[in-house]
Amino acid sequence: MTKLYNEPSPLETRVLTKRFGLPNSASLDTYLATDGYVAIRKAIEMTQDDVINEVKASNLRGRGGAGFPTGMKWGFVPRSSPKPKYIVVNADESEPGTCKDRLLMEYDPHQLIEGMMIAGRAVDAKAGYIYIRGEYRYLIDIMDKAIAEAYQRGYLGKNLFGSDFSFDCYTHTGAGAYECGEESALLESLEGKRGVPRIRPPFPAVVGAWQCPTILNNVETFCAVPPIIRDGGAAFAALGVPKAGGTRLTCLSGHLNKPGVYELALGFPLDKMINEVGGGIPNGRKLKAFIPGGSSCPILTAAECEGLTMDYDSMANAKTMLGSGGVVVMDDTTDMVKVALRIMRFYAHESCGWCIPCREGTAWLRKILTRFVDGMGTKQDINLIGDLAHNMLGRTFCPLGDAAALPTISIVEKFRDEFEAYLARTTVSIPVQSDLPVLQPGM
Repeated sequence: MTKLYNEPSPLETRVLTKRFGLPNSASLDTYLATDGYVAIRKAIEMTQDDVINEVKASNLRGRGGAGFPTGMKWGFVPRSSPKPKYIVVNADESEPGTCKDRLLMEYDPHQLIEGMMIAGRAVDAKAGYIYIRGEYRYLIDIMDKAIAEAYQRGYLGKNLFGSDFSFDCYTHTGAGAYECGEESALLESLEGKRGVPRIRPPFPAVVGAWQCPTILNNVETFCAVPPIIRDGGAAFAALGVPKAGGTRLTCLSGHLNKPGVYELALGFPLDKMINEVGGGIPNGRKLKAFIPGGSSCPILTAAECEGLTMDYDSMANAKTMLGSGGVVVMDDTTDMVKVALRIMRFYAHESCGWCIPCREGTAWLRKILTRFVDGMGTKQDINLIGDLAHNMLGRTFCPLGDAAALPTISIVEKFRDEFEAYLARTTVSIPVQSDLPVLQPGM
């Protein structure tokens, strides 16, 4: 297998990625030789409440962006429902800057399967679906092979390990829509419908896939569950910070000497992550702007990054988000107006068009920013960009409108001088063709 990930850093805390680099790491034999499927055997001997309480004790928070406590989310699934229950994996990793879930599926697919099984045990679900991003079609082959191995060797199917617990697992491909990373749009797509968001409440824990109770988390969240059950929730919690346990797979990209995906303990110092794990900024340049968790997060200036740690509360205090782990570092040569345009081109293209504020707002923001970059902006456009973005916030069925607005607002507010500099060095002129005939009355 071609090695596609970066060299490990000695500063990493490798829990979810401990099998990366092992020969045939995606195989069942390698997984079994490294504590694989130990946690599900343990979970089968536990009560459903005990499994959920162990996840709660770990302080595991969702790794897909929102950071909601996982154990609490699982606890919302009704026990008395006569309907079947489902486990759904959000593997539609489409957030710009984020590229870690694909590595977990590529190099350790059985860890994901085991995490799904434990979730199934926790809420009495008998089946799970892995919804994989359309551009990740090669991963479907890897996951299908792992699933087939698990069935063949008795790790999936009926009455597992001589118990009354049964679990079936399936893959399902998306078609490349960013919108289907939103959980309710993903469920619509999984059911064979157009991938547009649902009105909530009700939430998926109560009315999810096929109108049945559903646990829906992303790949990294499920992959964290086997070590939690195997080693105990307290041990996992101790790796992170209060209110947020464990590690995060952090995708370092942008102006760095050593970009890559690294597993770092929550609460890792931001400057240490850039300068030691990421190898610092090339050519002696200085940090100018920082995206902490994917393109939908408000952008921080270099001054705002001082003293920050990579955890949910620290980022919230800085008025941004830890997001999905997609870190983008920008040095002092970066044109922030062009950054705003690049982000908006993406969101205008990916808007599903279901909500007017998002559909129209992203399109108009793209047009205005394009006008600015082309040298035809006006002073009024600067305020108009901010006003448009603010009017999108909180007015859409799903967070895509907010995802487009939040980084745009932060760029306009924090780098307004760059927009004004565009105006200072450009002039708008209307070409006049003197050879055109002059129209006279009556002509």
